[in-house]
Amino acid sequence: MEKIKKLAFGTDHTSVEIRNTVKKYLEEMGCEVEDFGFSGSGSCDYPDYALKVAEAVVNKKADKGILICGTGIGMSIACNKVKGTIAAVCWNEDTAKLAAHFF
Repeated sequence: MEKIKKLAFGTDHTSVEIRNTVKKYLEEMGCEVEDFGFSGSGSCDYPDYALKVAEAVVNKKADKGILICGTGIGMSIACNKVKGTIAAVCWNEDTAKLAAHFF
């Protein structure tokens, strides 16, 4: 698999706890992370964050993108509406590896 240099990263309000852990891990792996995730309190509109990540990838401001939300379904649907992107819902390492073959 190719080395990802720049990664667009987006999260919704349900992912506050995991957000910093994943971001730190990605940075330790050598990825430059552009964080488009929600950082306020309360809830947010997840499609806004999915759109920011999708646009960063399509406009070549990032090599790939990762979206984290409650189920992954809503963000993947929102991302897949952006021409030139493909998003998959991954719930474990195996599904992530399988999805990576398509991207």
